[in-house]
Amino acid sequence: MSNTSQRLIHLSAQPERSPTIDHPRPERLVQGNPMRETWNRVDDALPGGRVYCGVWRCEPGRWRIAMGETERELFTVLTGRCRVHDAQGGFAEAGPGEGIYIPPGFAGEFEVLEHLTKTYMISE
Repeated sequence: MSNTSQRLIHLSAQPERSPTIDHPRPERLVQGNPMRETWNRVDDALPGGRVYCGVWRCEPGRWRIAMGETERELFTVLTGRCRVHDAQGGFAEAGPGEGIYIPPGFAGEFEVLEHLTKTYMISE
């Protein structure tokens, strides 16, 4: 994808174009096998890393996640509900208009409680 640093990008709960579709890897599944749709609108180089930004939609389910040592994500829920569970048994839950920041090195589980649409920004 070309450098997007010089133009504004609009993100919507109803994205245009076709998404990239995938499912969690089988070894990470905890519950269900949810279809995930991604409309990645930004893929730019940063000094020492990359930044990704877009819209993500997912069916209910739960799977293990692990952020890299320099990878972090901030997302805002547009529709639906989700929980991010940490390895110590705690969790943060978010619904429409709420967001969660996932720090570098985080290990836990991502759970979609209700069909979810979110905007995201990931840097690594």
